[in-house]
Formats: sequence, structure tokens, C-alpha cells
Amino acid sequence: MRRTDREVADKTEILKIIEKCDICRLALSDGHQPYIVPMNFGYQYVDEKLILYFHGAKKGKKLDIIAKNPLACFEMDCSLKLVEADVAWEYTMEYESVVGSGTIVVCNEKSDKTHALEKLMEKYAKGKSFHFPEKAIDSVTILKLEVSEFTGKRHLR
Repeated sequence: MRRTDREVADKTEILKIIEKCDICRLALSDGHQPYIVPMNFGYQYVDEKLILYFHGAKKGKKLDIIAKNPLACFEMDCSLKLVEADVAWEYTMEYESVVGSGTIVVCNEKSDKTHALEKLMEKYAKGKSFHFPEKAIDSVTILKLEVSEFTGKRHLR
């Protein structure tokens, strides 16, 4: 990272940033063509391992790409605020962000899919618990991104 003064290396701080982010942009490689899609997500950090969960349709472009190449990158950001100045070159943006990469696995087991859906709902419906009927579990595809590397970055005034 070029701007080491903005690097967030502490994993606890990075997890705080992840918790504040609403959308994760999932980047895939479709041959020689990049493909990026904003997605809702759930996550867990266990035994020094970050895992991101996504849900989607049973068919579609994402799944076609992942079947050919399961390697992926991601980006999420929050705390965005434009900082104005008297001259153009002093304008800046406040932000917090996390980027990383890993390998995507499609979850097929009911228990894995349920766990992922619980993590998604935990992120967006804090303090609530849900029951997922089998029909709901069967109707979605769950993607699990096993993150191999990630870093955080922050610029707040």
C-alpha cells in the first residue's frame, strides 16, 4: 500500500469497518473481461480467517463466471464525506474501505446455506433471529468467499 499512513492493519479495526459497510462489490474475471457486481453480504471472522457470504439466483452471469474461474476480489467502503477546500487540489474524500481477494465456493449443503443466510440477516437485521423454511433455502444460491488476503484503509479528519 502506497499510503501506509492510511493503512488499517489491526484486524479488529478492519472488522469494525466491515460492519459499517452496507454493500460489498464482488469482482470476477470473465475471461479477459472484468465483471463487478454490488451485493449484500454477511461475514464471519473465525480463527484469523475472514469469510464473506452472498446470496443470489440459481442461474445467471455470476454463476457462469464462477464455474469457470472461482478467484475473486472484493471492495467495500463507508464513512464517505467530501471535504471541500479553497483550491481544487486540496479537495479530498474521507472514507474507510476494505479490499481483498480469495476463492468462491458455491454452498450446496442445507446447513451451510442456513448458516450463510443467518450471517446475512445478522448483518442487516441486528438482534433479530429468523427461521428459514426449506423452500426459501432451496430457492437461493449461496456463495462463500474464502478470503486469502485483505487490508483496510482509512482517511478521516
